[in-house]
Amino acid sequence: MNPLGSTRIIPLPEPEVAIPDFDSKLRQVIARSQEYLLSLQKADGHWCGELKVDSTLCSDVILYLYWVGEGEDELQAKCAQHIRRTQLPDGGWNIYHDGPSEINASVKAYFSLKLAGDSPDASWMRDARANILRLGGIPKMNTYAKLYLALLGQFPWKYLPTIPVEIVSFPKWLFFNLWEVSSWTRAMIVPLAIINHFKPVRPLPPEKQLHELYPVGSEDDDFTLPRDKQHFFCWRNFFLRCDSFLKIYEKIPFHPLRKFALKAAEKWMVARMGDGSDGLATIFPAMLNALIALRSLGYASDHPLYKKAWEDFKGLFVDEADQFRIQPCLSPVWDTAITTIALCESGVSAEDVSITKASEWLVKREVRFKGDWAQRISGIKPSGWAFEYRNDYYPDTDDTMMVLMALFRAGVKPESPVFARALGWLMAFQCKDGGWAAFDKDVTKRWLEDVPFADHNAIVDPTCSDLTARVLELLGYLGWKQNHPQVARALNYLRSTQEKDGSWYGRWGVNYIYGTWQALRGLSAIGYDMNQNWIVRARDWLESCQNDDGGWGETCASYDDPDLKGQGPSTPSQTAWALMGLCACGDPYRKSIQKGVRYLIHKQDDDGSWPEEETTGTGFPCVFYLKYDMYRNNWPLLALADYWKMRAN
Repeated sequence: MNPLGSTRIIPLPEPEVAIPDFDSKLRQVIARSQEYLLSLQKADGHWCGELKVDSTLCSDVILYLYWVGEGEDELQAKCAQHIRRTQLPDGGWNIYHDGPSEINASVKAYFSLKLAGDSPDASWMRDARANILRLGGIPKMNTYAKLYLALLGQFPWKYLPTIPVEIVSFPKWLFFNLWEVSSWTRAMIVPLAIINHFKPVRPLPPEKQLHELYPVGSEDDDFTLPRDKQHFFCWRNFFLRCDSFLKIYEKIPFHPLRKFALKAAEKWMVARMGDGSDGLATIFPAMLNALIALRSLGYASDHPLYKKAWEDFKGLFVDEADQFRIQPCLSPVWDTAITTIALCESGVSAEDVSITKASEWLVKREVRFKGDWAQRISGIKPSGWAFEYRNDYYPDTDDTMMVLMALFRAGVKPESPVFARALGWLMAFQCKDGGWAAFDKDVTKRWLEDVPFADHNAIVDPTCSDLTARVLELLGYLGWKQNHPQVARALNYLRSTQEKDGSWYGRWGVNYIYGTWQALRGLSAIGYDMNQNWIVRARDWLESCQNDDGGWGETCASYDDPDLKGQGPSTPSQTAWALMGLCACGDPYRKSIQKGVRYLIHKQDDDGSWPEEETTGTGFPCVFYLKYDMYRNNWPLLALADYWKMRAN
């Protein structure tokens, strides 16, 4: 039952050409989906589904607990149980559903289980060790993963890239400074710079160490990051020379700016952990790094700031009987916006209490604070929405687009102060190339990807097709025209980023299906002629990826190998995306659309939900992925509503 009371459903218009049994079944599917989603609504009007990720979060928590040395035995045991439960048959651990063993996840898992007391001679530990060595062992890990080993003395600090704490004070005119990197990178590297200054190590007893995860004879090797031998003059070699210089500088006992820089870094970090935030950037890596940095700075466990940081961190825990797990962040604004749109489009009245409560909840979450984005954009009123409950420094464009579309469907007038203010804020983020990025404007210097500590594959905040197309979708609903200068630039950007086969890359969802769907939907909403050849190629590409069962699917592996684009087992969320992309091109009676709709009809469970285990959300491509539990339910409802309404028009 909907906790907010009965729901008023406005019947969707009847299609001109009825398909009696099919239409009756589809109406039932839509009604069950509405009822299911409404049953998940919180009493105050919002939705928040779980974000599911890989085992590395539990591994990192065990490593942290051992490093800080303050008990939490029960938490450690729960994390260890989760790690054992997610081990693959080949002995390793992956970073997305049905993915292969991955070296960073596998080493962290093995190490954390060893710290938790598992014997190296246990069968699962032997299998893990053999798998890790096949993958190349500790030397093949990325720098962020090696950091956690260094904290416990299992990797030499001298081989980790230096992150000077002075980076916080670099002026904005310098070619490299804090404001040239993405928001999530800033939130990660400022506490890392503090940690890098102290280089804290908790020595381990011999039986807890990791000698066995170095390939034979490699433990005492030189692990300096290799230079590009083919190109002497390149950014990678430039930054590695800078790193060598910084390591020499670190050995000099006199650092005139260090004390000032350390205080500045602490101040920067503490400000973003205050009352307007549920933790530093409210995302797991930054929050964990902040805990380590606070302890390195001397904050005791009973200090109010540390206690708040730890409580915020615990807010990511999901503790259900024997199924303990950790979320990377929380997604209430995002989930509420999408679900509101899906319900309104499928016939729930904008005047219904469920929608008015959701709308009111969203309006209250508007961020009226000048966060990090203001370093690059001035002269506009602060606005926007963050992904999470409280993250005032980091509202993002994607949530803002989706919230504005939800408010528009919920009856909020575009002339209203909140709508007009947020739209003005959003439009100020258009980048030089005509596209939109997620958190900042023009943080797009690709050469920074060669910085030694940039192997999380997300040091910049690139413009992307999915976000740019979503802006076009919003503007189309609001009546903006193609000849508006900002719209024209966005259209040019979208056309320039199309792949040769007609698809678009998806930055924030897996992957080309996500990018292509959103591009087609944006073009249709802004009134583009969907019969143009370059658009038809995108439609044809989507159809070429349809599986025999009528659905669509794509695995995260397509980020590593684009030849795998559009390939994977069918999922409800990706099928919904593909359907919406095809519906944007018109003709609801195309065979591909009919098959896709039937797939969703047949896959729905009796309670109105759809089952989906696959990972279809993207954090950092090739590095970190997310399974949005709401995706399997709100996107299919929206797709089916789109299809029904298209047949009626």
